[in-house]
Amino acid sequence: MSIGNSNSPEEERPSTDDRSEDRLVERSVEEPSIGTALKKARIAAGLTVDEVSSVTRVRIPIVHAIEEDDFTRCGGDVYARGHIRTLARAVHLDPAPLVESYDAAHGGRPAPTPAAPMFDAERIRPERQRPNWTAAMVAAIVAVIGFVGFTAFGGGDDKEKRPVAEGSASPKPAPKQSGGTPAAQPTQAPPAAKPEPSDSAIAAAPKDLVTVVLTADTGESWISAKDSTGRLLFDGTLVQGQSKTFTDKESVDLVLGDAGVVKLFVNGKEIKDDFQPGQVERLTYTKEDPSQDQPQAG
Repeated sequence: MSIGNSNSPEEERPSTDDRSEDRLVERSVEEPSIGTALKKARIAAGLTVDEVSSVTRVRIPIVHAIEEDDFTRCGGDVYARGHIRTLARAVHLDPAPLVESYDAAHGGRPAPTPAAPMFDAERIRPERQRPNWTAAMVAAIVAVIGFVGFTAFGGGDDKEKRPVAEGSASPKPAPKQSGGTPAAQPTQAPPAAKPEPSDSAIAAAPKDLVTVVLTADTGESWISAKDSTGRLLFDGTLVQGQSKTFTDKESVDLVLGDAGVVKLFVNGKEIKDDFQPGQVERLTYTKEDPSQDQPQAG
């Protein structure tokens, strides 16, 4: 009979908890975190944190915190989910897997608040009011006194005097001209509609300046424009149909958040590049643009 520390096959076999922990470790190594996925997608899209903040209206410190997987600055789970969806769309990611990952790490999605039963509203009924007979009697007495006074003082002249309708006035004759014919009444012209910038108006821009006109043609797009000294001319979103004009003596630098929806004129000529919807473009134009090899409008 041998005495030793021999283990049974059951003891040598790893437990279920150990295997589960190993799978969780392997999964955490394979799948990037929410913040890492958003940061990698932002860098791949060629966007800075400032540009993402301008597009999404999420403050810069919160964007930095989310990319570091710190959701305490969001103000709660509801706001954190909303920020994750907004940032994911801005960097062209599907937000659904990221929100599911957040729910799995923070106790799951909160249960919706149950609606109140319909019969609860029927239990509360307004109290039935009793008629105010005193006020009705006073109103009747006042009406009788008024009728008697009107009959006593003004009833006998009905046939001789007919009241003129209140608020009516006799028409005033039109002023006569020297020839004896009435002068025509001046008519107020309707306000003229604001004309949209045409190609000819754009072509009339000064030749010694760089003139760039952007129009959100088929949708809205975030844009940023700087002059040759790096001064920011505009940083914001153009809604569909809105236009912006930028000029400088040397050059104009542009960043288009969605170049596929923007109509672009440079120095009076339309630029017809094949920009795709959702494509981010960084462009620079000078007084010599557009060059001969760039496509232009006919």
